[in-house]
Amino acid sequence: MTEADEDRADALFHALADRTRRDIMRRVLAGEHSVSTLAARYDMSFAAVQKHVAVLEKAGLLTKRRSGREQLASGDVQAVRSVASLLTDLEQVWRGRIARIDDLIALDTTQQANTDQEG
Repeated sequence: MTEADEDRADALFHALADRTRRDIMRRVLAGEHSVSTLAARYDMSFAAVQKHVAVLEKAGLLTKRRSGREQLASGDVQAVRSVASLLTDLEQVWRGRIARIDDLIALDTTQQANTDQEG
C-alpha cells in the first residue's frame, strides 16, 4: 500500500473506532438525516455530534449538504465498501502468514520425527 493508502486507512479506521460514529454511519447509510436530528438521538451536545459528523466527513464516509438552515448528512456506500476491501486485503495477508506458520510447524514436526527415528 502507498503512503496515501495508509493515511486513508488510518482515517477510515479512526472514524469507525468510535461507537457513536458507527451508529451515525448506520443511520446515514439508511437515509439522509439532518445533523440536528442526529444530535437529538444522543446524550451529548449538538457540538459534540457535529464533531463526530466532521470526523466521518473528513474520512470520506459521509457527505453533507445544505438545505436552507439545515445540514443534511448522507452515508457514502462506496467509502464503506472500501473499508470492507481494506479488511479483506488484511485478512488475506494474515491468512498467508498463518499458512506459512502451519507449513513451518509441519516441517519441524516431520524433521523431529525423522530425528527420533534415526536416534
